[in-house]
Amino acid sequence: MRRETSPDEQIQALQALQSNLTRVLVTVAVVAMAFTATNVTLFAIDHHIPAVIAWLLDPIVAVALGAVLIVDGRLSEHGVNPSGWATTLRWFAGLSTWLMNCWSSLWPAATPFGMPRHIDPAGLVLHSIPPVLLIVLAEAITYYRRAILDRIAVLRGPVDTPRAAVDTAPAQQVSTVSAPPAPATAKRPVPVASPLVICGAQHAYTLTVPPHSHEREDDEREPERLSTEQALDVIRECWEQGESIRSAARQSTRSPSYVQTVYAKLTAGTQEPSRLALTAGTGR
Repeated sequence: MRRETSPDEQIQALQALQSNLTRVLVTVAVVAMAFTATNVTLFAIDHHIPAVIAWLLDPIVAVALGAVLIVDGRLSEHGVNPSGWATTLRWFAGLSTWLMNCWSSLWPAATPFGMPRHIDPAGLVLHSIPPVLLIVLAEAITYYRRAILDRIAVLRGPVDTPRAAVDTAPAQQVSTVSAPPAPATAKRPVPVASPLVICGAQHAYTLTVPPHSHEREDDEREPERLSTEQALDVIRECWEQGESIRSAARQSTRSPSYVQTVYAKLTAGTQEPSRLALTAGTGR
């Protein structure tokens, strides 16, 4: 079973194909210019160009054509379409090479210039294949590049599109019917310890026993649990005043770990404090 490729993998494959097309085009251009170099040089010598500089004619055209082919390929990889001058230069260089190669086949020696009447078919075909092939291949690869870029743009659509933030409504609190409180049991009176007297041989010492303190038990009792909104306000106020997590946990009747999480969200500023997920059952 064929594995389904992801958009990123398809984009990488298309970009690699585009680079390979550019390499193929440059390779064909180099080979074609090497093949036509001899004919162009002989054409220049036959028209009274010194042999010392006649060989420069073909490299001039080859460098211009190679430059436009390479630059067009690199620009298309970045999504830039060259102007019409690039196409004009590409066609002029290709047609110039073709005309200089096929001149002797169209107008042999001692033949007047005009409508070709003494065409050498074999020579025309032989000298036309490299430059014509190069011109047609350059135009075909131009359309290939455009098709590849269009496909890459389509594939990048779902990859680059940011996901819309889901605004979830706060969960509704389900009210539960609580059982009626059990009747409070009557507190038994605690006997107060009377002072003890330790009698010695000559002296009597009074041992003072402090009465049992009920205030400490009242202080150590767990304070009444605040509601969600009240706990949020207390934690936010403690965070603004720079109080410690333990102090905020004590004042908001929430656990230190829960207060630490809320502190982190407030510090990061990821969301407004009023929309923090504070529920009565999460913090302890």
